[in-house]
Amino acid sequence: MEGLLDHLLREELTALGGVDLAVSEFIRITDQVMPRRVFTRIVPELLAGGTTAAGVPVYPQLLGSEPEVLAANAARLATLRPDGIDLNFGCPAKCVNRHRGGAILLDEPELLHAIARAVRAALPVEVPLTAKMRLGVDDRSRMLECADALASGGAARLVVHARTKRDGYKPPAHWHEVARIQEAVAIPVIANGEIWTVQDALQARRESHCAGLMLGRGAVADPGLPAALRAHDLGQPVPSLSWAALGPSLWSYWQRVQAKVVPKHQAGRVKQWLHYLRRTHPQAEAAYLRLRTVHAPHEFGAALAAELGVPQRMD
Repeated sequence: MEGLLDHLLREELTALGGVDLAVSEFIRITDQVMPRRVFTRIVPELLAGGTTAAGVPVYPQLLGSEPEVLAANAARLATLRPDGIDLNFGCPAKCVNRHRGGAILLDEPELLHAIARAVRAALPVEVPLTAKMRLGVDDRSRMLECADALASGGAARLVVHARTKRDGYKPPAHWHEVARIQEAVAIPVIANGEIWTVQDALQARRESHCAGLMLGRGAVADPGLPAALRAHDLGQPVPSLSWAALGPSLWSYWQRVQAKVVPKHQAGRVKQWLHYLRRTHPQAEAAYLRLRTVHAPHEFGAALAAELGVPQRMD
C-alpha cells in the first residue's frame, strides 16, 4: 500500500499480533542496480535482522519488467539478508502500469516466467522468492497461465489478489477463482482482496480453498483483525480491539511520524490512517472530522492528544 503502509505503520500493526509475515511497499526497479541505502530506506527492518520490533519478518518487494536488472537488484538486496524477496505483479495503478510495472505484465506470462527464473537464479538458495499477482489485466483468461509461469519460474509461494487490474478495488473479490489457481499449481497460494472482517476471512478461505490470507486495507481499517483471526483459528474467544486499546498505537504512530516524516506531511499521515479506521471505529470518524483541518504539527499533536486522552506533557 504505497504511501501508507510503510515501515512506520508496519511497526504498529505487527505489534498488535496475529501477523506471520509482512511484505514491504514496492521498490521500483528501472534500468540500474540500486544502492543498498535505497533498500534500507524503504525497508529499514533490514538493518535490524529483517524483522519488525515484534519479530515479524518483512520481505522487500521488487517491481519492474527487466529480468536481468531485477535479478541484479535481487542479488544486491540478498546481501542484506532478508528472510525472503517478493515480486509485484499486482499493482493496478495507472502511473505504475504505464511504465510496465505491476499488473499490466499479466498480459505477458512469458515475461513473468523470465523474471521469476532470473531472480530465483540470482538469489542464494536459502532466500525464498515469492510473488503477488491479480486475476489478469482486463479479464481472467490468462490467470492460470500467469500462475504457472511464476510457479515454474521459481516462486515458492503465490499471493493472488482476487480481482483483475480493470476491477481495481471494486467489490466483490472473486475468491472462487483463486481456488482454480490453487488447484493448478504445486506451490502454496495465499488469497487476498476484500477481507475486512473475520467473517470475510472465513468466507475467503471457503471459496479460495486457501488456508493462508494476505490482509491489506482490512488490517489498516481494523488493526485487530489479524489477532482476531488468529484467536478464531486457535479456538479462543475472538477479541475486538476497542478505540481505547487502539489509542496507544495511534499515539506511538504519531511519534514515529514526527521523527521520520517532514513536518508538512506529518498530520496528513495520521489522517490517512484515521480515514481507514472510520470504517470500524465511530470514534475515528469523529476524530477525523475534528482533525482534518488541523495541519501544523504542534497543533495537530495537541489535538490528537486531546482525542486520545494523552497527557499534554507527553506531546
